[in-house]
Amino acid sequence: MLRYTVGRILHIIPTLIVVIFIIFFILNVVPGNPGRVILGRDADAKAVAELNHELGMDKPMLERFGTYLLDVSRLDFGDSYRSGRPVFEEILAKFPTTLTLALLAVVAMSIIGIPLGIVSAVKQYSALDYSLTVTALLLASVPGFFLALVLILIFSLGLGILPSMGAGSPLHYVLPVITLALPNAAFLARLIRTSMLETMRQDYIRTAKAKGQESCV
Repeated sequence: MLRYTVGRILHIIPTLIVVIFIIFFILNVVPGNPGRVILGRDADAKAVAELNHELGMDKPMLERFGTYLLDVSRLDFGDSYRSGRPVFEEILAKFPTTLTLALLAVVAMSIIGIPLGIVSAVKQYSALDYSLTVTALLLASVPGFFLALVLILIFSLGLGILPSMGAGSPLHYVLPVITLALPNAAFLARLIRTSMLETMRQDYIRTAKAKGQESCV
């Protein structure tokens, strides 16, 4: 098991390198000036040039790509131009909140998606099944940012019962968790429904039903 896990991780590394290179290439060909973006439109051209030189933007793309990979291998992501702190420290400071949000979203997705998928499979071709299937398709099709805006308009601006930003209390997690959980719960419900229907059509299930064991479904 350990050998398999290590092998899979080693297979991921080349893929990540290729993805990073593609991003570097796109950023290199797209018009833009990082120094101008950081300092603003009214900044002096000399200051912009000095900042670009400090950032290494005047070096060839392949050289910058190699330098970036070397820095990432040492967990050095540079400094944030907003706060001036190392980027790794900025990420580490926000990681507990992100992890909490992700875990809550997975739990909520499972609580919603698994029971709905089971009910939809057991009540196949019923009005309830059609309703759940249509609802799942709609939720899976709605972009996350749009769902978040609708929830903010209803529960924060309209009803005023939930905060729209921050992370100071459990209530601050409600809207983000719902936004992340609902589309994924819809996908999970469809997956559970399909898996259950395939299982219910297996020979051993038919045999059990033929012997009168209806509760096996």
